[in-house]
Amino acid sequence: MTELTQNVSPIDMAVRIDPGPRDFAALNEVVRKGSRIGNESLDEDGHLNEIIPKPWGLEYRIYVDDFIDVWNLKIDEGESTSMHVHPRKLTYLLCLAGQGVTETLTGEVPVGSGSVLRIGGGAFHSSRSIGPGPLWLVEVEAPRNKFDLIRLRDTYDRQGTAYERHHTEAPELPARPVTYLPQARLRDRSPGAEFAFSIRAGADVFYRRQERDLFHIPLGLTGVVTGEVDILAPAQGDVRRPALDQYYLSLALA
Repeated sequence: MTELTQNVSPIDMAVRIDPGPRDFAALNEVVRKGSRIGNESLDEDGHLNEIIPKPWGLEYRIYVDDFIDVWNLKIDEGESTSMHVHPRKLTYLLCLAGQGVTETLTGEVPVGSGSVLRIGGGAFHSSRSIGPGPLWLVEVEAPRNKFDLIRLRDTYDRQGTAYERHHTEAPELPARPVTYLPQARLRDRSPGAEFAFSIRAGADVFYRRQERDLFHIPLGLTGVVTGEVDILAPAQGDVRRPALDQYYLSLALA
């Protein structure tokens, strides 16, 4: 069965969701039925830098480079994502605000402001907002590939379909190049200005702690290679020292 473990150590505050026999059986079944995953091109798939409407809300890219991809999801109250899987990549779900539940094939995990879920490649999952109001999640994906997606079942009849091509242009909220990070793009705020996103040096994160800080995501290859992204979570009271020579993507209340 899917393995759910809660590590309450101050060093690792993430609930871990790892694939188990039911995940492997379900993945083999949908692949045999013809489901396929694609490969994203940072140069050609420009619609991914716009707003992606969803039947459950919307999502948009916060940050991307050649190795890591970070998205903000707004799940409307009472709505849920499909039961889906990313066979090739590791995913972290960070909760910025709201209340919800992330379901697996064998159980569920409560999600609330400040929570962190680590979802291993091959583990099916679905997130639902239970209200009041929307559930705001950030999805950290490593390695980057938005098309690494297979839907098992879906309230909106999208099972077996690929990632959406439909998008809404957002010229007032562009994903701009980051000149000092190779192939990187950053969107500096959410569409409704609820949240602010910035790139900060580890020394700045450490010496200039801010009450509005929610999470700091390390940018670099270490997490992609090791399969462990060492996300700092001030929203949980995490006071660990950041790597002073590391860049971080900081997520904060606006």
